[in-house]
Amino acid sequence: MASMGCNRIDYAGKPVIGIVNTWSDVNPCHSLLRECANDVKRGVWQAGGFPLEMPVLTLGETFQKPTTMMYRNLLAMETEELLRSYPVDGCVLLGGCDKTTPALLMGATSMNLPSIFVPAGPMLRGNASGQIVGSGADVWKYWADRRAGVVTRETWCDLEDGIARSAGTCMTMGTASTMTSATEALGLSLPGASSIPAVDANHAKMASLAGRRIVELVWEDVKPRDLLSAAAFDNAIVTTLALGGSTNAVIHLIAMARRAGIPLTLDRFNELGMRTPVLANIRPGGSYLMEDFYYAGGLPALLQELSGDLNLDCRTVSGKTLGENIAGSKTYNRDVIRPLKNPVISSMSLAILRGNLAPQGAVIKVSATSQPELLQHRGRAIVFDSYDEMNARIDDPDLAVDQSSVLVLRNAGPKGGPGMPEWGQLPIPQKLLKQGVRDMVRISDARMSGTSYGTCVLHISPESFVGGPLALLEEGDIVELDVAGRQLNMRVSEEELRRRRKLWKPRAGFYSRGYGQLFVEHIQQADDGCDFDFLEGTEPTPEPEIH
Repeated sequence: MASMGCNRIDYAGKPVIGIVNTWSDVNPCHSLLRECANDVKRGVWQAGGFPLEMPVLTLGETFQKPTTMMYRNLLAMETEELLRSYPVDGCVLLGGCDKTTPALLMGATSMNLPSIFVPAGPMLRGNASGQIVGSGADVWKYWADRRAGVVTRETWCDLEDGIARSAGTCMTMGTASTMTSATEALGLSLPGASSIPAVDANHAKMASLAGRRIVELVWEDVKPRDLLSAAAFDNAIVTTLALGGSTNAVIHLIAMARRAGIPLTLDRFNELGMRTPVLANIRPGGSYLMEDFYYAGGLPALLQELSGDLNLDCRTVSGKTLGENIAGSKTYNRDVIRPLKNPVISSMSLAILRGNLAPQGAVIKVSATSQPELLQHRGRAIVFDSYDEMNARIDDPDLAVDQSSVLVLRNAGPKGGPGMPEWGQLPIPQKLLKQGVRDMVRISDARMSGTSYGTCVLHISPESFVGGPLALLEEGDIVELDVAGRQLNMRVSEEELRRRRKLWKPRAGFYSRGYGQLFVEHIQQADDGCDFDFLEGTEPTPEPEIH
């Protein structure tokens, strides 16, 4: 430490705080985290701690291939081992872009040092051609119109230039804001942290307060697994549902819970979804954006509206209970944060489906469908065996497809993608777009961006790549979707399915070495959270010996 200009007085007898930073030049969502780390350091110093910034793998949704989900577990492993192998007493986790939040928390939970999460924060509202636009959600809308020939190149370029006009994560209720909000509801962030726009001065203040608070958490010896109870995860699920949050939260919350020894399953999402209304009127399922949500009172105001459905006695990193954190929170815009008597949707923003196409489960974001009549639908399957095949065929004028068809993509799951890419919002065939069609039933074992919309059934488990029933579906088979009945089935006899099973052959793998091989050998299915089978649970790992 002396070689870096530190005197003994700087660190002797003080808690050493690791600032785990996912900043990089290739992750635009996190472009302010370098400055944010300095805000955290200021708070740590002021509280009598000794901060050490530690860079880790960045997961940037817009550039990383094949998908950041492929590397969520790698960042979780790096975080856990970083905290285990270096002499730190507690940590502040800097993240926000979709997979960074669960990854950092999974690693910190497994290591179980005092920890606090500081989100990157959402971008400011987008603006294009005089219209308020939201990242992701409006991109999909305008791209469909562009493919249909009703949006010019000039309009498209104007959208690109105006839709993301500041640092931060997507300002819609995508996976980023869903997961940072769920983290706050879990009690692992300071109250209100998840709603503050990235470039708002209050974000720097929050980061500094987090730096001060982590020093206190070390002295109090409060660790993640002291806070992460089954009741806390119920709070996170209810929050996700009330926000109209991303389907990705289902996978991440299951993985996070199991790292804490909580046996969370898909069924809990259905149980809580039946009684949880959507109160946040935020795109893609609503009208507003995260900046509006912040001005309306942010997450504390929404949690206050939901207080009757939350476990208010759960402890949080603030040192207070969740109920104490939200006491006195007010809503300033009743159209952005709705009261219980006037919800955006009365219940069931997400639904878990089962049936002979998804015996271990699938998920649909009910609040994202644009045509409610599609939630009970019967149609002929158009089947694509890969993403490349879909791209090659989807706009073929001779494709035998109409609005009643069910578009199917397979071999896009955890092992088949690989990494379960966000391919689940299959594009509408161009000839149907030109007819004015903007939504169809689409099913896959892939995921979907939280900013996406449409009647898309996702996360079909077990996936087709490992021989799940989706692998046996053939073009022309009838698929039945019944969201109210929680069913997804193909109308194919058991005898015929047995015949097809005998003929099915597994596809060749992708990797013969490295992290890719580790991934395909140990990744679990979507209904188990897509964690590695050797990382789940709370079995202690021996501390490294010092020689």
